[in-house]
Amino acid sequence: MINTYTTADIKNMFLAKHMIEDYVIDKTGAKTIELIGANFIADAPAIYGTPNVEYIKAELAWYESQSTNVKDLYPGRDVPQAWQYTADAHGNINSNYGKLIYSTEFHNQFLNVFAELSANPDSRRATMVYTRPSIWNEYNTNGKSDFICTNAVGYLIRNGVLHVTVQMRSNDIVFGYKNDYAWQLYVAEQLKQHLALPLTDIKIHWQVQSLHMYERHFNLLTS
Repeated sequence: MINTYTTADIKNMFLAKHMIEDYVIDKTGAKTIELIGANFIADAPAIYGTPNVEYIKAELAWYESQSTNVKDLYPGRDVPQAWQYTADAHGNINSNYGKLIYSTEFHNQFLNVFAELSANPDSRRATMVYTRPSIWNEYNTNGKSDFICTNAVGYLIRNGVLHVTVQMRSNDIVFGYKNDYAWQLYVAEQLKQHLALPLTDIKIHWQVQSLHMYERHFNLLTS
């Protein structure tokens, strides 16, 4: 059976947890609301708030550059706090998603998926793997804290629709979802544009081990 939960359903689930004070305390001592095994159709570019178009454009360009230094994300401007926390003292990170799917170092995954779907549109093999077993030895090198959040993304073509299944380890429902959705839609649109196939639509399925909201954003639940 195809899952039919939507982003509106996810908002209702988070509000319900908030109403009964079903919280998880994170490592900083702050409350979080967590939905384990979240699975829904990503039918909106944001679940809470609105996307920051300027930031998204900068992040997409940085991903395209394949730089693994966050100082290249906003040259001449302060690096966003979340990336500062992730990076080592020199600004180095693991999670430049463009490098993970475009580079030869990580096996040309975008090209592999493109070639697979071009040759066999019914394939179940068209998958871009973002994380890797070695991340256990790499996520905290030189003071980093970057255990890649996206595990893998699969692509299926069925009845003229490009189905994208995003499988994530961890996803902040406020800022993380907005920016990750923008990236995944961008990649899917690239595939749709270049595949010589009569594709009519893109449908994104979002699956998250831990979809969460931090206490500082609880006001969004009732606004």
